[in-house]
Amino acid sequence: MARETETKDAEPAAGKRVRADAQRNMDGLLKAAMEVFAVSGVDAPVREIASKAGVGVGTLYRHFPQRSDLIVAVFRREIDACADAAEALAAEYPPAEALARWMQRFVDFISAKRGLSSALHSGDPAYEPLPAYFDQRLRPALENLLQAAEEAGEIRSGVDPTDLLHAVARLSGTGDATGKDHARRMVALLVDGLRYRGDNETAG
Repeated sequence: MARETETKDAEPAAGKRVRADAQRNMDGLLKAAMEVFAVSGVDAPVREIASKAGVGVGTLYRHFPQRSDLIVAVFRREIDACADAAEALAAEYPPAEALARWMQRFVDFISAKRGLSSALHSGDPAYEPLPAYFDQRLRPALENLLQAAEEAGEIRSGVDPTDLLHAVARLSGTGDATGKDHARRMVALLVDGLRYRGDNETAG
């Protein structure tokens, strides 16, 4: 009986290890795919992605049977990471500073997204839900940062988060290093402008 109990106890532990290993493989694949796509584009050989992730090609196909499955998962992962950064920054910095830092994080997201752009604009139905997911995750993240900074009297009122997201996307310009540096400077000026108006309104 004791041996049977030990066996039953061991089975859930083994299952957890398997799930943890599978999650590590998944995370490694998505990270590797993002890095490879950024350099070689979305048509890069899957063998290159698997090699960079330290797994076999069979493991990659087990998680992502179609290339579009992998691209969608990579894009969603980047959206989630950017959205989750808003809460972390808000907990660590004053409202306006958290907003400024998140806007720079969003520039990084736009830069990374360019490696996926050819697929995302290909017309493949697999990518149709992504714009809605983008808005569902990133708009509330920015809205919360704006609201906190506005309530603290650190920025002007009435800033629409969608307008701001689109403005930063346009300011991001080209995807090369020079374009990204330029985007960072322009976004910093944009946020400073929000702060400046906030200072004026408070003073008035």
